[in-house]
Amino acid sequence: MPIAIKDSKIDITSEKLTKELAKKFTKYIKGGEFIFLYGEMGVGKTTFVKYFINEFQKLNNLPKTEITSPTFSLLNEYQVKDIRIKHYDLFRINKKEDTNSLDIFEKDNKLITLIEWPQLIADTQDVKSIDLTFSYLNDLNDRSIEIKV
Repeated sequence: MPIAIKDSKIDITSEKLTKELAKKFTKYIKGGEFIFLYGEMGVGKTTFVKYFINEFQKLNNLPKTEITSPTFSLLNEYQVKDIRIKHYDLFRINKKEDTNSLDIFEKDNKLITLIEWPQLIADTQDVKSIDLTFSYLNDLNDRSIEIKV
């Protein structure tokens, strides 16, 4: 399964397919990226993030850690050698203005920022991001992801 060509959809119906895509995706991420994860609740955003971070850990000969959704804390942070990974889940944000104090758009080439529910951020206009859009298909039986760079 090749990594997506710009604006293509990839089948992630099974967890195995999600894991394979996350593994391939890590090869393209070097640091300094903002990755926006769009999609309904339960469609696979956090599962993708889990496999993405675990693959970074594996590539750096580190033990895999448990990766959970930061729904209640808003942010989980992971250190993988010299790369920091910030995983935001903004689902509980009530007003876009509430994101202003989170310092989400810290610029650092040694930082990867993953944001679930980025549409809840006050202003993303000037942010260069990689957008991953997770979707249900066929009456919720199948799932896909679309990658836009």
